[in-house]
Formats: sequence, structure tokens, C-alpha cells
Amino acid sequence: MLGTPAWKRYNWRVIWLSLLYAAFLLPAVYGFKHALIPGGFRYVVAVLPALPIIGIFAALGRYLVEEQDEYVRMLMVRQILWASGVTLSFATVWGFLDNFGLVDHADGYWLIMIWYIGLGIGGMVNKLTLGASGC
Repeated sequence: MLGTPAWKRYNWRVIWLSLLYAAFLLPAVYGFKHALIPGGFRYVVAVLPALPIIGIFAALGRYLVEEQDEYVRMLMVRQILWASGVTLSFATVWGFLDNFGLVDHADGYWLIMIWYIGLGIGGMVNKLTLGASGC
């Protein structure tokens, strides 16, 4: 299951996008910390690390299109649905707690971590209910 050509291509895309993420994030953090980035260019530098993450979402969508094994594709779709449900539920609850002053405000980019945790939960649900965790 894990060795399908589509899965291998997906993994390579994620590896390269992750390296690009690090290549954008590290200089951005350093540049902002030391006030090296001028004026309006700060917006460009601040957005650059987000682009590879968006690319990872696109790579996942491309994987779903390229995967020829319908069962494996279904397992990944189930994982994505779990990840999305967990993330949206967490964001909704946290948003209300934040609005009522019960928790500190959290940076939005942490939601991607919740989404990836949701992918793991989806994999566990697949394993428990179908006997296969997928990718």
C-alpha cells in the first residue's frame, strides 16, 4: 500500500516543500528578530514560509488524483476528513473560549499541527475500523 508510485511522488514533493519551508522560515525569523527587513518587504518575507505549507496541501490533493488504488485513496480521504473535522472542531471551541477571555489568543498557524494530529487520528480510526491505516 505505502509503496505505490503516487505515494512515493507525494513523499518526494513533501520532502522538497518541507526543505523549502525551512529555507524560508529560518531567514525570516532571523530577519524579523534583528530588524533586517525593510517596510513593505516584511509582508512578502512573512508570507513566504506559508507558501510551501500550502504546497503540501496541493501535493496531497495531487496525490488523491494520482493514486490508482481506490481503496488506498479512500483511506486517505477518510484521514483527511478526520483531520479537517478535528481541526475545525478545535478551532471552533478555542475561538469561543478566546472570545470569552478564558484562554490566551493562539497564532493561527498552529492549526496545521492540529490538522496533522487529525491525520494521525484518522489513520488510527482506519486501522481500528477497517484493519488498514492507509498511508
